[in-house]
Amino acid sequence: MIPWSDLQSTALLGTDRRPLPLDAEDPATALLDLAAIATVRQRAGARPDPAVEIPEPAAPDPRPELPTAASRRLALLLRDRQSSGAAVANLAELLPQWLATARDQGYRATPALVPELLDAARARSELRPDAVTLAGPLGGWLAERNHDWRYVSRTAVQGGQPQTTDQLWHEGLFAERVTHLTRLRRQDPAAARELLRSTWSTERAEDRLLFLDTLQEGLSPADEEFLESALTDRSKNCRAMAAELLSTLPGSALGQRMAERAKAAVRYQDGKLLVTPPAECDAGMQRDGIAPKSPTGRGERAWWLGEVIAATPLALWPQETGCTPAELLALPVKDGWTEDLHEGWARAAVRQGDADWARALLGQVPSSPRPGRQVVQKRQAERTAGAAAKLLAVLPPAERAAWTAGYIAGHGLGEAFQALGACAVPWTPPLSTAVVAALRRTAGSGGYPWSHSGVLGMTERALAPETATAVEELAAEAGADSPWAETFTRLAGTLRFREAMLAELLRPAA
Repeated sequence: MIPWSDLQSTALLGTDRRPLPLDAEDPATALLDLAAIATVRQRAGARPDPAVEIPEPAAPDPRPELPTAASRRLALLLRDRQSSGAAVANLAELLPQWLATARDQGYRATPALVPELLDAARARSELRPDAVTLAGPLGGWLAERNHDWRYVSRTAVQGGQPQTTDQLWHEGLFAERVTHLTRLRRQDPAAARELLRSTWSTERAEDRLLFLDTLQEGLSPADEEFLESALTDRSKNCRAMAAELLSTLPGSALGQRMAERAKAAVRYQDGKLLVTPPAECDAGMQRDGIAPKSPTGRGERAWWLGEVIAATPLALWPQETGCTPAELLALPVKDGWTEDLHEGWARAAVRQGDADWARALLGQVPSSPRPGRQVVQKRQAERTAGAAAKLLAVLPPAERAAWTAGYIAGHGLGEAFQALGACAVPWTPPLSTAVVAALRRTAGSGGYPWSHSGVLGMTERALAPETATAVEELAAEAGADSPWAETFTRLAGTLRFREAMLAELLRPAA
């Protein structure tokens, strides 16, 4: 028998330079035969490895498994993320809605699809909370055996149970600690606060900032003492975050201090508002989170005024003046401080989640620009749309959609992107109808689809499936040579796809 090492040398050098020690008509074939025989001999003599210990199975998941049709749909969304042709939108854009709907219905993913689901969420972090929820205990079990899915243990999901406090909080990675704190905060706010307090002085500044951010959920008067102590933190960002949290806490001492400053800055007299912004940013204001220098380039007094108004409880103003929010916004403001005052109120409305103030600030939907004033009014409308998106988030979903539908009727789609993004998905039928009408006007005016790619992309994810017929009519109305024909055909196909997708998930579990 020729040793394996000799066969390797002959193979590397060639049978001409290193002949085999035997007579063969075809040396190359003989070399391969000898290598095959040697391989069989080596494998025949190998001993089997010790049997691998079978791990404990994943914890049982009592939730119903996905219906068969929905499971097939998920497989399609995961494997064909780039749909072929122009009949349907990119399927990857529909995956978030599928996941959110399946989560809301309380399903668990089909076990065979869990690895692909975890792979998809690994590539797209926005999918992770829903994907991890659907994967359930099996997802956690698999993640313990595949480092590519380590994010599972760092993803906070609704209903997730916090793990052993001492071990994970003191030894975990930063993302794992944030996840643990978030889960604990949802389950036991006081325990989460005390856990954070126990290591606060030893944490890094950037970590403290993100830990503070988790206190937004379940914020209560019980947190005030801890947040007040954070106002003297050595990190400027931590101080600002603590001040912002305290300003959203009804009845907080910081809110009262800001109210005193606001009363000194704004007075109601003879049906007018007299504004005298702070002349300096004293030590007390700085302790309450107001920076002495404006980071936005605004004048310092305007900056200080805005910060005070934004952190003042909105209930102060009706108490001081006897006016409703709408009446206050209509009052004349002396010395040109109107915009700063209203902006401060808008920030306060968003921060405090005050629907009455948000509704008043949104006010009546501005009318369409008139000829000769398009440029000025277009800029005003753009500012309105940007601010509206934040204020809209304070309102109930149906009211949000109604306001946006009215806004689109007056201004079209070009300036409504941010407001549409603030609306719940799928859009209500009235909002969807308003969007379809605006699309008809846009196509009829000679515009091009690529000029509205942002809104069109949003319609694929959010337009109510019930409007598919109306969109098919738009496709038929568009000329064969029009770029809108393909756009509307594709949009209609996507709506039909989503309609079937949602119907499969909303069907009662088997």
